Amino acid sequence: MSRQVCHVAMAAEAGTRLDTLLAVRGLYASRSAAVRAIEEGRVLVGGQTVAKKRAVAAGEAIVCTLDEEAEALPVHGEPIDLDVRYEDEDLLVLSKQAGLVCHPSPDHASGTLVNALIWHCGEDNLCNVQGEDDRLGIVHRLDRDTTGLMLAAKTDEAGAALMEAIRLRSVDRHYLALVHGVLAPDTGMIDAPIARDAVERTCMAVRDVPSAREAITTFNVLERFEPGAHDDGYTLLDCKLFTGRTHQIRVHMQYAKHPLVGDAIYTAGAPRDPRASLGLRRQFLHSYRLGFTHPVSGGDLAFADNLSPDLQRVLDGLAGRSRGKTEAGEAAAELLATAPHPTIEGELP
Repeated sequence: MSRQVCHVAMAAEAGTRLDTLLAVRGLYASRSAAVRAIEEGRVLVGGQTVAKKRAVAAGEAIVCTLDEEAEALPVHGEPIDLDVRYEDEDLLVLSKQAGLVCHPSPDHASGTLVNALIWHCGEDNLCNVQGEDDRLGIVHRLDRDTTGLMLAAKTDEAGAALMEAIRLRSVDRHYLALVHGVLAPDTGMIDAPIARDAVERTCMAVRDVPSAREAITTFNVLERFEPGAHDDGYTLLDCKLFTGRTHQIRVHMQYAKHPLVGDAIYTAGAPRDPRASLGLRRQFLHSYRLGFTHPVSGGDLAFADNLSPDLQRVLDGLAGRSRGKTEAGEAAAELLATAPHPTIEGELP
């Protein structure tokens, strides 16, 4: 259930950022909660969605849609397997399995990565820079069915530094993505802002609205595959994130008319024949390269991670239709031939 609350900005509040005002007035539990509501289109100013940083003016009517929240339950540790690739007193690098949600939500009260991190590290040994117990250790997220490398932080110092590094685009994040269709250019960039979909509020979309946030994805073609009887061919990509918006790669590739194979949500441009999904029940998206500067020691760390078995089977099944790997594809294959192998004080090629 939800309800709407209207607040008329007072003269003393003029010039205050919208997200700050909502938190100060107690309309949302924290500024981060207010930001999520704004980005989800649940906050209207003068009947319109606006950006979180927008300064309010005296007399403006701010309408907030508030969920009737159930009593918050404590988040406990749970013995969930974690594939930890690197760990020290400040942070962890892990390879997330498919089906694991990053943090609790109304739909996933338990069985999340946060529950696993609490079990592995202890509640007092995880960062809480977001100020919410259900975000312990989290500095960035992967979708539930996206696999591969991600960071978690133990201390607030490390967590704040890593989140700032991600914001400044100094964390090197690469994903393997198999998309529908054969892309002609070897490289490309998609620079298109993302906001909540106007109709499906659980989805994201490329939109030109005030609440949209900058989103930049670049890609390199690794390998192309010939069209078949039930599909229009495929392209294996290395996608690099320069921003970290919800569902960013999935939304951007749909926008480019080359949606991810197996994606059940962002399907515009994909063949209708279900056989074109190659038997996948989740999107073909894997975080396979991660590089960053350690926030405490200052050393450079880099990691590579092979595809999970279900995704590798798909590529193996397409091998006979390959047009050959690009130069970037040969380099990626050589890298993965020896993964996993963290490198310290250095960079992956």
